[in-house]
Amino acid sequence: MHKLLAATYKELLLLTRDLGGLSVLFLMPLLLVVTVTLIQDSTFKTLEPVKIPLLVVDNDQGTVSQNIQHNLNSAAMFEVVPSPNEKAAQKLVQQGTFQLAIVIPENLSESLSQRVNGNVDRILSRFADGESADTLQKNVLPPKEIRLYFDPATQQAFKTSVRTNIDQMVAKLESEAVYQAFQEQLTENPSDALFDTDHFITFTEASPDGAQQMAVPNATQHNIPAWTLFAIFFIILPLGTNMVNEKNQGTFVRLRTQPVPYSLVLAGKALVFIAVAMVQFALMLLVGMYLFPLLNLSPLEIEGKLPLLFLVAFFAGLAAVGLGILVGTIARTQEQSAPFAATFVVILAAIGGVWVPVFAMPGFMQTLSKVSPMNWGLNAFYDVFLRNVGIAQLLPEIGALSLFFIITTLIALLYNAKKNAI
Repeated sequence: MHKLLAATYKELLLLTRDLGGLSVLFLMPLLLVVTVTLIQDSTFKTLEPVKIPLLVVDNDQGTVSQNIQHNLNSAAMFEVVPSPNEKAAQKLVQQGTFQLAIVIPENLSESLSQRVNGNVDRILSRFADGESADTLQKNVLPPKEIRLYFDPATQQAFKTSVRTNIDQMVAKLESEAVYQAFQEQLTENPSDALFDTDHFITFTEASPDGAQQMAVPNATQHNIPAWTLFAIFFIILPLGTNMVNEKNQGTFVRLRTQPVPYSLVLAGKALVFIAVAMVQFALMLLVGMYLFPLLNLSPLEIEGKLPLLFLVAFFAGLAAVGLGILVGTIARTQEQSAPFAATFVVILAAIGGVWVPVFAMPGFMQTLSKVSPMNWGLNAFYDVFLRNVGIAQLLPEIGALSLFFIITTLIALLYNAKKNAI
């Protein structure tokens, strides 16, 4: 035990000698998470209340076109801007002044009324005494086309969303016209409601865990765990550098002359850098809880989750320490350890979902992300923050992080033993 404390104290002295590097290790992740969250949160807040200006060319001037414009104005997505003619609207969209224009054809209201009334008459004629449906000629009218003009720079997903919304709107107007035609044919008083036109089938978003309110992830809940993991794994850079310095300065040779096994030296390093990871995580939580509200960001809610969060952070720190020990054991110079460690952390973050969500990646990258320990830690944090799971559900992720630490440390021990045996 005394030897372990001595090794830990030695590592702590080595770490605190570089106060500038130590401050970067703690302050830069905090600055990073605040900056990224501010950018994302302000973007979301800017987009939510803004309606997209929509040019409308009304060549119909009837009830159907009025209903279309009323529904567009009522939607949270559009703001209707009248346009005098189709050519002017087309030019404005082509120039990028407007993203979208809709052209309502002439006589749309009249043609729809004729089509609906003709179909209703044919149906009712089958039930009328002395009159056959065959005596009524089918009223064939050419279909009416509502034209949509999109800005060439518009995303395909936006086009699909707009087409779907307008298609649903037109289908609703057609069905209402059919009900209205039956209403006029079957009743003398138009105010008598024969049909219930309210939606019978509706959709409700529900929480899969049975909660009364869906837990909607925000920029804070995504960025705190993601960039915490990035900061934790970045400790492989100073850890690997310290180990390389020990070898180059002869400290490691002097340690070998002492009756201290290499595993005990590594244990001292692990204790110090796991403590660093825990301090990093605690600072991240404090920033999310107290600084974010002052910056008009969503505060981090951790009520009842703190033990599980620190548990995940501990095992993530353990995995980072194992990787740092492996890099420091294999590397011979700082020129090898520092660039490799920094680049490797960035790669693990990229494929692990820290920057781009895994579901937005191509299929191959989604499969590759499963080998990143950052992805395991990120999923564990999301389980606690968003899915309200217990420790049993966290066992696969923390088990994988533990196994990663064991494997990397064993490789470092075997490599060191083989190198010293030669």
